[in-house]
Amino acid sequence: MAYEARTFDLKGLQGISDDTLELHFKLYAGYVKGTNALTAKIDEILKDGTVDQEEMPAYSELTRRLGFEYNGMVLHELYFENLARRSDPRAAGTFHERVERSFGSFDVWKTDFAGIGNMRGVGWAVCYENPSNGRLSNHWITLHENGNIAGFRPIVVMDVWEHAYLLDHGSERARYVDAFFANVAWEVVNGRLRKPQ
Repeated sequence: MAYEARTFDLKGLQGISDDTLELHFKLYAGYVKGTNALTAKIDEILKDGTVDQEEMPAYSELTRRLGFEYNGMVLHELYFENLARRSDPRAAGTFHERVERSFGSFDVWKTDFAGIGNMRGVGWAVCYENPSNGRLSNHWITLHENGNIAGFRPIVVMDVWEHAYLLDHGSERARYVDAFFANVAWEVVNGRLRKPQ
């Protein structure tokens, strides 16, 4: 079953232009297309239920590339989902409570998350929830697949590849990080948290 690129109505964000979003949506659609193409090639190799020695290097490379394309697709979906035109910080109540238990205060969490987002290099800043204890922690993901924490749930996802900010902010990534915080859909973030048991 092929994946389909989703649509996101995000026009009018603060500090993230519609032109940047249009470019970003096209890049995202490319990850969806790449995921589908690689999955089809892998399925073709596996159609007889085996992989012979001659096919193994090509098969291995396809599966490696699939991690990049698939994670690029999913991380973009999570990123677009956690953006909103009218961000209401008051709606972050549940997330605030969880952040305070994990970091001591929202300000400490935000400083840490922004610091990760402002690191050199391309990648993602992601606040994860540890499913075993509910603790939140911030992490850097290089590219799309290196640094994902196995089993942890992504709660807040910020793209910090150049295409997310270069058009609007040039090399001033910190300005983009501020714009990101002005557009967080806190209701979505709260909905990603696991319910207490």
